[in-house]
Amino acid sequence: SMKKCYLNAGLALDGDAYRVVALDAKGNIVDGDYIMAICAKQMLEESSLGGNMVVTTVMTNMGFHLAMKDLGIKVLSTQVGDKYVLEEMLKTEANLGGEQSGHIIFLEHSPAGDGLQTSLKLLEVMQKTGKSLEELAKVMKRLPQVLLNIKVSNKNGLKENETVVSAIKEAENDLGERGRVLVRPSGTEDLIRVMTESDSQERAQEVAGRVAEVVEKEFC
Repeated sequence: SMKKCYLNAGLALDGDAYRVVALDAKGNIVDGDYIMAICAKQMLEESSLGGNMVVTTVMTNMGFHLAMKDLGIKVLSTQVGDKYVLEEMLKTEANLGGEQSGHIIFLEHSPAGDGLQTSLKLLEVMQKTGKSLEELAKVMKRLPQVLLNIKVSNKNGLKENETVVSAIKEAENDLGERGRVLVRPSGTEDLIRVMTESDSQERAQEVAGRVAEVVEKEFC
């Protein structure tokens, strides 16, 4: 529909309109990480980015971190959940924060995520810069990400398990500075999530599988 109707952008909100994900003219997904990067860059240029920082969660793509580093913007990471993002924002000077899901907080307007507000903010940047969403999204390059969910009988004791900790450290050393490993228990299900990011999808998949195998042996 985007291509057929020659639209500049598409916006998709969740059921309660707290979150929004955009599409560019070619139908490429512009998720919360991209939206935050676009808005952070614009706010920095307008000297309106509080503390020159952004608050995100541990699930935010490493490509976002690399882009913000290039712009001189500090990134603070919290555990998953918009309430944790807000808590960190209130502790600091940050006025922009959010999640990859598109739940984004513009603190000068509201302490809660608002998909309509985020949509307007994104469209405002397009209007001010005269740039397409596709062009604006070039502010960051998303690193390939793999997420594996491992069903376990007991998800407790993850950080204390030396075998898993050792496997994570080995994986981190293999990936180097342009990759990362995140292993965490689900907050709502009997799952342990293994997430990896790397310059290549194949590498991220291989490392994730290796760590997941260790987790399965220790917790399943």
